[in-house]
Amino acid sequence: MKYFLVYLLLEVFVSVNISSNIGAMATFLEIVLSAMFGFILLANFRTTLMESMQALQKRTISMGEFQKLNAFTLLGALLLIIPGFFSDIVGIFLQFTFFATLFAKKILHVKDNIDIEDIQHTKKDYDEIIDVEIIDDRTK
Repeated sequence: MKYFLVYLLLEVFVSVNISSNIGAMATFLEIVLSAMFGFILLANFRTTLMESMQALQKRTISMGEFQKLNAFTLLGALLLIIPGFFSDIVGIFLQFTFFATLFAKKILHVKDNIDIEDIQHTKKDYDEIIDVEIIDDRTK
């Protein structure tokens, strides 16, 4: 909830500041053009998804990269459709992989890779486990 309020506050401040500088007609044109651009990105999302799936099959990208690329492309397209300057700026930035991964790391706190030390500690803990089978040969 607090993130939504921060977003709303930033959206109002940025939109009022920019629209007062460029005027009403330019603001209207920006809203219409950014929405059209967002719809074009959504229409081409199938092609982008297929290219990402082929790259995943060829193992040129990992599953995490595949998810990030497609999720942030889709989120960016939806933000471009929503009227407002701040959402348009964020939507455009999310179309680029560099900014999308930066957004994921800093804002969403998503880790890139699993730490090798965590895997080694887990493996070390399992090395001490002995697997046994108990057979009860007492008969009643």
